[in-house]
Amino acid sequence: MSDSVPQKNRATVRQIGIRDVARHAGVSTATVSRALNRPESVSAELREKIRRVIDEIGYIPDASARALSSRRTRTIGAIVPTVDNAMFAQGLQALQSFLAGKDYLLLLATNEYDLDVELKQARNLVERGIDALILRGDERHPDLRRLLDTQKIPFVNVGVYEPEKPYPSVGVDNAEAGRTLARYITGLGHRRVAVVGAHQRNNDRARARMRGVLEVLGDAGCTPRPDWQLNVNYVLDDAADAARLLLRSDDRPSAVICGNDVIAYGVMLAAIRLGVAVPAQLSVAGFDDLEWSRHLQPSLTTIHMPTNEIWVRAGRYLVDLLAGQQPLKHQKMDFSLIVRESTAPPGP
Repeated sequence: MSDSVPQKNRATVRQIGIRDVARHAGVSTATVSRALNRPESVSAELREKIRRVIDEIGYIPDASARALSSRRTRTIGAIVPTVDNAMFAQGLQALQSFLAGKDYLLLLATNEYDLDVELKQARNLVERGIDALILRGDERHPDLRRLLDTQKIPFVNVGVYEPEKPYPSVGVDNAEAGRTLARYITGLGHRRVAVVGAHQRNNDRARARMRGVLEVLGDAGCTPRPDWQLNVNYVLDDAADAARLLLRSDDRPSAVICGNDVIAYGVMLAAIRLGVAVPAQLSVAGFDDLEWSRHLQPSLTTIHMPTNEIWVRAGRYLVDLLAGQQPLKHQKMDFSLIVRESTAPPGP
C-alpha cells in the first residue's frame, strides 16, 4: 500500500479528499463516510483498514462537513470545577481514553464552583457543536437546564447518585459514604470528633458527605461543637491552618474526619509538626483514596471512590444514548472503606 501513496507535502495534504481514501482502501466513498460518521455500522476490520489509509495519506476529515451530513460532531463536552484536583484529572484522563476509543473528542471547561461561569462555559460548548455534555454534581443555574432542554443536548451528572431526580446520574451515594466513615470512627470509640470539610458553595457532593458524617455523629451523641466544624479550600495550607486551630490547645479532638484526602494530608502534616502523634493522639480520615494516601507515613484511612469507572460510565451513557440505545438513567457505583494506619482507638 505504501508504494502507491503519493509523497506528502503541505500542498498535497490539503488536496487529499475522501475519494483518495476510498481509492487506496479499495472501497466506495459511501463506505468511508460510514466508517467516519457511523463507525459502528462497518466491521472492525474495515474500520482499521480505512484508518491505516487515512494515517498513511494524511487525510483530515472536514469536521463541519461531517457534522452537516451526520448531524453529529462526535464531540462531548465536560465541565468540572477545576483541573487543580487529582480526582478530576484522574477521572478526565479515563474519560478521554474511553471516548477516543469510540472516536469521540472531549472538550473540557472549568467553572471554579461558579454557576454563572458554568452557564457561560456551557453556552460556549454548545456553540461549538457538542453532541452531549458531562456535568459535575447536580448544582445548576436554572438557565443551564433550560438551555440544554431547548437545544436538545443530552447530559449526565457525574459524581452523584440521585435516582429521585429526573436528571441522569452516575456516581456514589455521598451521604452514605459519609455515614460509613463516621460509623467507623465512632466504632473505634471516638466521641471528640472534629470535621474539616471542603467549602460547600455550589458543591453538593461535599455537602452530602458532611451531612452523612454529622448524622452519625449526632446519633452517637457527639455532634461537633461549632468551632470543630470547619470548611476550607482544597489546598494543603488551608487544611493545615484548620488543623492548627483545632490542635493548639489541650482541649482538642481525638479524631478529625476530613472532606477529602488532600485536606486530610494537610491536617496530618500540621499535627505531626505540632508534635501530635497520628494515630496515637489523633486519628485522621479522608475521602477519595488518592494514590498518595497509601504511601504516607502513616498511611491514610479513607473512602475509596471508583473515580475512573464513574467517568467512563458517564461517557458510555452518553455514547450509548447518542447511538439510539436506552442506557440505565441512574447508575450507582460502590465505594469502600479503606482502613490504614492513620486511625486507631482514642488514647488514654
